[in-house]
Amino acid sequence: MPVSLPASLTGTITRFAGNGRKLGYPTANLTTKTSLKDGVYYGFANMGVYSHHPALIFIGTPTTVGDRGRRIEAWLLDIEDKDYYGLELKLDIRKYHRPNQTFDSVDELLVAMKADEATARQWFQN
Repeated sequence: MPVSLPASLTGTITRFAGNGRKLGYPTANLTTKTSLKDGVYYGFANMGVYSHHPALIFIGTPTTVGDRGRRIEAWLLDIEDKDYYGLELKLDIRKYHRPNQTFDSVDELLVAMKADEATARQWFQN
């Protein structure tokens, strides 16, 4: 891994295609550059009224849903689903979970995302 953990990333939340929301995982997206390898991470987010809030963080290109640009997407667990565009988001990335993958279908992606969520919730409880 080119950058050791923990690592911090900060940027302004940007609008993308809304695929996370369509899949039931609305994300706060950043275009910030990072040398962290692509994959799924666990960490904490600071955004608006949310401080040190548990988050699943994806870094990479979401090719399964047809996107081609590398990005950072943070899904803050159990927050209200509304537009946070334009707010500053600071991520404190603590744990690498798995590499980025291209799935054969959106259904396969959803299965992996649900498994990632379950594992993350366990990790945050410890």
